[in-house]
Amino acid sequence: MKQIKISDVTLCDVKNNLSFKQKLEIARKLDRLGVDAVELSEIGHSKADTLLVRTIASFVKNSVISIGATTSLDSIDCAAEALSSAAHPRIRVELPMSSSVMEYSLHKKQPKMLVYIREMIEKAKSLCDDVEFVALDATRAEEEFLKEAITVAAQSGADEITVCDDAAILLPDDFAAFVQNVTAGIDAKIGVQVSDKNHVATAASVLAVKNGATGVKTAVAGEVTPLRDFAAILTSIKENYGIYADIRSTELHRVIDQIEWIISGKANTTVREIADDGIKLSVNDTVDTVRDMVEKLGYDLSDEDIRKVYEEFRRIARKKTVGVKELDAIVASSALQVPSTYTLENYVINSGNIITASAQITLNKDGKPVTGISMGDGPIDAAFNALDQIIGRHFELDDFNIQTVTQEKEAMGNALVRLRAGGKIYAGTGLSTDIISASIRAYVNAVNKIVYEES
Repeated sequence: MKQIKISDVTLCDVKNNLSFKQKLEIARKLDRLGVDAVELSEIGHSKADTLLVRTIASFVKNSVISIGATTSLDSIDCAAEALSSAAHPRIRVELPMSSSVMEYSLHKKQPKMLVYIREMIEKAKSLCDDVEFVALDATRAEEEFLKEAITVAAQSGADEITVCDDAAILLPDDFAAFVQNVTAGIDAKIGVQVSDKNHVATAASVLAVKNGATGVKTAVAGEVTPLRDFAAILTSIKENYGIYADIRSTELHRVIDQIEWIISGKANTTVREIADDGIKLSVNDTVDTVRDMVEKLGYDLSDEDIRKVYEEFRRIARKKTVGVKELDAIVASSALQVPSTYTLENYVINSGNIITASAQITLNKDGKPVTGISMGDGPIDAAFNALDQIIGRHFELDDFNIQTVTQEKEAMGNALVRLRAGGKIYAGTGLSTDIISASIRAYVNAVNKIVYEES
């Protein structure tokens, strides 16, 4: 049996505007799932990034923690310092191989790039036993130069060489042959990273593995080979082809579902492993009862998050009984949230077809009530205007939608609000039997994330 190493790059995706706590929870879940490496982006001199790596290292004990380094030799020092407490550290030297990107981003031509590769790998190897060289944009490089760059990296101490098709310009069989050709005779483990722009990354990765590659980079919600699909295929073909990954296949879909709702902010209303078999919880149920049901749903939450879930459960349960699908949505909307700068106290909405909609909303900030009153084009617009008035800022609304969690008459509404601030998008969710309440709570949830990140 040949083991395939899976390195997950979900936390490297700059499009995922995740909080510190969300990144930590995703890393914990990937480690629990059994991925071989959890990858993080280059950290530079940021104290916050260094703190994130060290915090993740205190929780992730089985998977390798891999930090990228590209811009300078100093980036390797920063990576090594951040990884000092990791059980399994790795420094990942990522460099562009195509001439255009190489000259534009690093201002180096091929001869100087070969010297730079040697310097970077040797420096990384002097500080960390596990070093990976990632040949970015490899399929658009001049092939002879690419072979020379890979050879230099291996001779300088790289333990693994990863070949990338970032532009998705090769079909799966051609990419597999390409990797086999450019890495022939290299004394190092060979990995691949394939863009999923054309939706054939999984096939390309599987064929590369069949042709000798031993590592694949995946993501839960990114632009490379999907972790869910690749791990599932390896499970299916294990016996016939003698290749496998050390992934907990029985937990694969559940854990990935949880990571997806952390990233998207949307509750997953499909419970995969526990059917809605009529079990109902009431306002009289204890926190221990709710905790047991949450664990049966597959969630592994801290005591602090269980407390938040129970508070939200009690708020909903005062109005209706709560089934497993509602509880799943409650977990998604209340756990793994940043500290609340603002909380909803009360609101009054006036609306009709012969009056202009108005909203009066009171939020609690630092123990003090703050009220806003505004009008708008409909009750939701009026409510959001009142919230902007309270906060003292106007946020661009990037997306807003409401979905029902269940189908009965007293179904809960799950609102999703995406606000744009400082070039980033922040997602907030809110849950209620009243869609206006759900919308207000979602807006406040997104604002809390913005305030937290800015502070």
